[in-house]
Amino acid sequence: MYNLIKADIFKLRKSKAIKILFGITVITSIIMVLLAYFIGKGKISASTSGIGFLTSDASVISILGAAIAGIFICGDFDNRTIHEAIVNGNSRCQVVISKAIILYIGVLVILLPYIIMTIIAIVTGYKFNMGAVALGFLNMITTECGKILYFSEIIKLVVIIITQTIVYCAQLSICVPLAIGFKRPVIVIAVYYGISILSGQLGNLEARYKAFANIIQFTPYCGKYCRLTLSTGRSNVIFGIISSLIFGGLMIAITCFAFRKSEIK
Repeated sequence: MYNLIKADIFKLRKSKAIKILFGITVITSIIMVLLAYFIGKGKISASTSGIGFLTSDASVISILGAAIAGIFICGDFDNRTIHEAIVNGNSRCQVVISKAIILYIGVLVILLPYIIMTIIAIVTGYKFNMGAVALGFLNMITTECGKILYFSEIIKLVVIIITQTIVYCAQLSICVPLAIGFKRPVIVIAVYYGISILSGQLGNLEARYKAFANIIQFTPYCGKYCRLTLSTGRSNVIFGIISSLIFGGLMIAITCFAFRKSEIK
């Protein structure tokens, strides 16, 4: 499996697609911060926050993350790389795990601009605002802006950023069974984007039904894991990491089981 992962990482490094996706997130992360800054200064109407959300990490990653799954998992069915890996003695579970790992690495790569811009924005001490639509890293920026951070808070901020990244990877882990099952990038992107829109509406159910809130907290789609800040309790951070890792592992396990039963044409 080490050789599979090594080969996929090499493919990722040489891929024009990942460079284009990285370039897109560089641009969108800058636009996101600028819009939040100008809205916070009152130079742009707060009504443009909807446009700002489209450039936010929560919105962009849901599309580009699924695109990575489509390119590097579905694409390997088209070029028969997966077929060759199995013929050469690798088990199907090893193939699935290697593809999941490369998906997570790809997501981390395209998240880097958002992580860097989040740190820069908070450190500047400027005021940022994006209204109630702020989620993920954008929510950190708008919540923690203008504060003087002490060393202990900087450490916690780093932990929060790492946790948010893990949550995003866990959310996108559902793209692994989708990509293995559908084998078509367009379908994977469309289905996952639909799932991300649906998950965004779960907050209403969480607020209305305690039983539902108790269930959804065991998944990375829980609302409180998309609004992590320095005021978030340690237990919620730990629980968010654990539930995300378990959910991601479950998606890989389901994919391994289904892939073992399927035929490769």
